[in-house]
Amino acid sequence: MSYRPPNSHRDWMDGVLLVDKPAGLTSHDVVARIRSHFRLRRVGHGGTLDPMATGLLVVLLGRGTKLSDRVMGSDKTYEGMLHLGATTDTGDVDGEVTARRDASAVTASALDAAMAARRGDLMQTPPMVSAIKKDGVPLYKLARRGQTVERPPRLIHVYAFDRLTWDPPRARFRLSCTKGTYVRTLVSEIGEELGCGAFLEELRRTASGGFRADRAVPLSDLLQRSAEDLPPLVIPISEAVRDAG
Repeated sequence: MSYRPPNSHRDWMDGVLLVDKPAGLTSHDVVARIRSHFRLRRVGHGGTLDPMATGLLVVLLGRGTKLSDRVMGSDKTYEGMLHLGATTDTGDVDGEVTARRDASAVTASALDAAMAARRGDLMQTPPMVSAIKKDGVPLYKLARRGQTVERPPRLIHVYAFDRLTWDPPRARFRLSCTKGTYVRTLVSEIGEELGCGAFLEELRRTASGGFRADRAVPLSDLLQRSAEDLPPLVIPISEAVRDAG
């Protein structure tokens, strides 16, 4: 992706901005801070990251917001850390621990086999703690009220799911998958298969379509800049269409 200088002040507000999201913020929080700081009217994003997750958030500016469906529909790549021996009510580190079990008998080869079994087409039931809506209400709000509703399984595809490190009870992994894949659900299923439970301790999105996290600007750095500093960081719509995947 090469930068092409904008023709006008308006042009640089129309495109894609790659942001490295920190942990602790929602994707909506990031969009709101960018909108407020740079006084932009139309700002969106191309795929939600959970608050605990870090990494690539594709932020859409001006007419670039029309690329939302295309960017959201692209394949994603993540690196993360799973923690064996415990389960949480959300499937990740932000939740409350609901059970602890001995994971000392789990081997690296057993974990590798469980990951390999999840490559290919899968039907995955979205977790209750998610942004999916039921009758216009996000599921996570229903979960906070103690409600559980039926969630139709969705077809996903896992291209690659590989262990990178092994430091029991933790293992770092890399995952490439289609849109709408809940990584914490995969991790929870692996924990159940191995008989010890597991939760997602860390997650970082490293790619979305042709966009890569190594080109993203940390949010803290971005919010120290002025509007005049933005043009070199904004990917024009014509190039963004090509790289959206």
